[in-house]
Amino acid sequence: MDQLVSDATVARLPAYLRALVDLAADDVVSVSSGRLAREVGVNPATLRRDLATLGITGTRGVGYDVKYVLFEVSVALGVNREWPVAVVGAGNLGRALANYPGLAPRGFPVQVLFDVDDRLVGTEVAGVTVHHVDRLGELVPALGITVGVIATSAEAAPGVAAALVDAGVSSILSFAAGPLDVPDHVVVRRVDLATELQILSFYTRREAAVSGGAGVPLDEP
Repeated sequence: MDQLVSDATVARLPAYLRALVDLAADDVVSVSSGRLAREVGVNPATLRRDLATLGITGTRGVGYDVKYVLFEVSVALGVNREWPVAVVGAGNLGRALANYPGLAPRGFPVQVLFDVDDRLVGTEVAGVTVHHVDRLGELVPALGITVGVIATSAEAAPGVAAALVDAGVSSILSFAAGPLDVPDHVVVRRVDLATELQILSFYTRREAAVSGGAGVPLDEP
């Protein structure tokens, strides 16, 4: 993978991976760029360009070898190995993440939960023990964890992020509102559910307006 992979391409790779896993499960040996693009919901030219960026090319008249592309995309995403995850915040969201059955099979098993609530410390969620956050600096390196998930309040998130970085975590997924100040080598991805729902609302409203022939007003405050 000699070429620089754009953020847009990286964002599409998980969708390619899901489609390829499904095709492999159906014993599909080779797939055309058109079919794979339809499975993912992208333009075939975009798909071919994305895969070429990873050094993957198809065969004219045959298409792409499903198992080969699946392997290469898995390697590119780093999911050909396990990345143990620490979740900070054992409230409803943290517990839902620990219970989510789709993480471990995709290489992201939740290994440990942390919280400050003494009523939660010592309990288990889906077989994962909740420890006091004071032990984060001890347990994260001991478990070889490099991925941390912040499922706390926005006020607590900056301190949690700092503790995770100090413990050696280099990738953080944050569900807390607001930016996090981390070193350049640490990758942060934010999941803002309210923002995502607002985006869905925009498209839903636009579809309703188009269906009604009204268009989308552009002069509303």
